[in-house]
Amino acid sequence: MLFPTFTFAIFFFVVYAGHVLLRANPEAWKIGMVIASFVFYGWWDWRFCALIAASIVGNAAAANLVRRAKTGRSLVVGAAVAVNLAVLAIFKYYGFFVESLNGLLPDRDLPLIEILLPVGISFFTFQALSYVIDVHRGDVEPAPITDVAVYLSFFPQLVAGPIVRASEFLPQLRQPLSDRVPAGEAVWLIGRGLFKKVVVATYLAESVVDPVFDSPDAASSGESILAMYAYAIQIYADFSGYTDIAIGVALLLGFRFPQNFDNPYRSFSIQDFWRRWHMTLSRWLRDYLYIPLGGNRGSSFATYRNLFLTMLLGGLWHGASWTFVAWGAIHGLALAVERLWRDLRGRSRPTRLTTALTPVRWFATFHVVCVAWILFRAESFELAWSLMGRLVAGDWNTGRTPLVDNAVLPMLVIFGALLVQFRPDDLADRTRALVNRVAPSIQGVAFGAWVSLVAALGPEGVAPFIYFQF
Repeated sequence: MLFPTFTFAIFFFVVYAGHVLLRANPEAWKIGMVIASFVFYGWWDWRFCALIAASIVGNAAAANLVRRAKTGRSLVVGAAVAVNLAVLAIFKYYGFFVESLNGLLPDRDLPLIEILLPVGISFFTFQALSYVIDVHRGDVEPAPITDVAVYLSFFPQLVAGPIVRASEFLPQLRQPLSDRVPAGEAVWLIGRGLFKKVVVATYLAESVVDPVFDSPDAASSGESILAMYAYAIQIYADFSGYTDIAIGVALLLGFRFPQNFDNPYRSFSIQDFWRRWHMTLSRWLRDYLYIPLGGNRGSSFATYRNLFLTMLLGGLWHGASWTFVAWGAIHGLALAVERLWRDLRGRSRPTRLTTALTPVRWFATFHVVCVAWILFRAESFELAWSLMGRLVAGDWNTGRTPLVDNAVLPMLVIFGALLVQFRPDDLADRTRALVNRVAPSIQGVAFGAWVSLVAALGPEGVAPFIYFQF
């Protein structure tokens, strides 16, 4: 079930009506919300529901056992982590591992079994891991199984994030559900997210990205460069658009999720980029992978290694392919190089030269990100290398039939999307505050008109969100 569809609109209308009727009875509301979330998740395939149900029961039991155990807590946590990762590995990485081993061992032919990938398995697995680990650390108390069920299955962020910590969600679940919600802010976020996904992301995908990435050898250098920039904007508009809708829907149900994007393409370093892009994943990798690896507590070399390994595994989290591993390696190497440069420079004060080089830093950061996105989007190294080769081939007029019919409009969309990244930081807050001051009836009419505009500008049908595959 996709957000920007008539089916979801009907689903949410029913869910919201049930939310209003049941919010005075917390336990009934929780049961109703779990049922609704399972309907939402099972819309793709009902078999997925058994997996998330097992995750709820297993991790709730593990958290309770961790807190009650007088000895061996670390063993219980280790077992819970191992089981969660094993389930993730079977469903998401089995084929990848088998194909890789068969490539390394040509004399062996390990059986390859086609396993259906459950939507969003990486997201709810990471949330389950953080819950058990946080209970072990004493950051949260074990919650009743109904609370854990709502936390792990809550439909707004179930299939593509943001990755919400138990310490961020469970305290809200224990508070009475208010009949007063920031509807203006929610409407603003949902409307913005719909425009990003349906209009911007879908348009760039259909007009530039898909034609060029599907046939890179037939693309001119200009089309390849345009496709690289277009994909950078597409994946941002697609993923941040989903996040906006998810946060807005959750707000209407009385829950506030953490921010997940903060104008990432205005970053002046790769470290700054990861403080702005998929922020909930960045913090998860920092707290549950980078710091346990040693963080920056050891030698400088150990810090560089930990940065590289964290991003390498972060790349593998995104997909079962060596292209994702290479994508993570590029970011890990860039983070290590930036850290090395800071260590060599020490804590010297900014000079006029470093200030003057700020645009160069932005340009370099943006293009490292854009080139790495090619590996993220390409289905194989062969296609990625082919497109990268076209970038520098200098072949501006191939004489072939162009893959992009009209490059002017995509260029304007890309430029406009980048320009928006540099808007004043408080502009979005001021806009939300302005919407909140408008009467609810006018908000409803304006939202209906906006949805109609989005539907008119968008193409027929809506492609699944990119991050559903993760």
